Amino acid sequence: MKIHEYQGKEILKKYGVPVPLGRVAFNADEAVRAAEAVGGTLWVVKAQIHAGGRGKGGGVKLARSIDEVRQRSSEILGMRLVTHQTGPEGRIVKRVLIEEGMNIAKELYVGITLDRSRSQNVVMASKEGGVEIEKVAAESPEKILKEYVHPSAGMQQFQARRLCFGLGLAGEAFKNGVKFMLALYKAYEATDSSLAEINPLVITQEGRVLALDAKINFDDNALSRHPEFVELRDKDEEDPLEVEASASNLNYIKLDGNVGCMVNGAGLAMATMDIIKLAGGMPANFLDVGGGASAKTTEAGFRIILKDPHVKAILINIFGGIVRCDRVATGVVEAAKNIDVKVPIVVRLAGTNADLAAKILKNSGLSFLVAGNLKDAAEKVTKAIAA
Repeated sequence: MKIHEYQGKEILKKYGVPVPLGRVAFNADEAVRAAEAVGGTLWVVKAQIHAGGRGKGGGVKLARSIDEVRQRSSEILGMRLVTHQTGPEGRIVKRVLIEEGMNIAKELYVGITLDRSRSQNVVMASKEGGVEIEKVAAESPEKILKEYVHPSAGMQQFQARRLCFGLGLAGEAFKNGVKFMLALYKAYEATDSSLAEINPLVITQEGRVLALDAKINFDDNALSRHPEFVELRDKDEEDPLEVEASASNLNYIKLDGNVGCMVNGAGLAMATMDIIKLAGGMPANFLDVGGGASAKTTEAGFRIILKDPHVKAILINIFGGIVRCDRVATGVVEAAKNIDVKVPIVVRLAGTNADLAAKILKNSGLSFLVAGNLKDAAEKVTKAIAA
């Protein structure tokens, strides 16, 4: 689950991670009051959306007076902010963060996530702060420093010191940098985060080390341990179809293609998307209906897929292990009858009661394209779109 920058910073502060003074505002009047509370003579007005690249899109502006705070806030609030992460549709800005201006000497990068290939958390740092880390990794991977953290030992001080040495910190900045790294890791682990990214991490002329930005993502599977974080969810920042799917306990992620996919099991879903691309198509979504999918769940997934206007055909690929194929077939038939389906539907069912499921589809009176195997299904769905 993603949260806003200002929410992430409030959480980081509780674990001793230094952040600039700042307050969130939902209109220009609140922005002015926030700037007065923060104090000083220089403020930064920052759009709050779940995407990076806000500065390049015009969502981060300096204000050198209270009047400018009002003006900049009015310009940003309500704008459709387009960045490399939002896509061309952009996001409407509904809140801004008013922060104190900083006397910046250096901009660095630090991030923590799980390296699944090593089953360890990895702390990454780079001198290339303010730049997309993906770009640095692609063009200059040697500029990314890494420390792998053993799960039973936690991050050690020598690891934090090694990272700070690698970043070229010295004196007061070095001491503060070590404290920052250890505090950030503590926050990452204690909150069951899947990502803690500070870009940029700034060093001020006075040697202070602060998180100028903060991207915190929580592990959805651990949210039951943190009910207070669930309240931070901003559904306005999520795809409406993904929100609807989560309400039905479906794992749905919208993609850019035109082949709607309904599959049970994440691994099978990934394989299905791969073979669709191999056959020349492009998946429109990832949708895992789960191992115990019922007719109701199947219909809910069907409805969500069909709400995507880019979907030109649907591929249903179900392995009947826990869930019986006949239950899935019944759900598909009910959904197809209840919804005005105008696109081809290719169905591949294998496993428990697959023969019975085939009879249900055949006797439904509907025009399903039944596939014998996964390769056949992918070829049928791509041909159906081209027809």
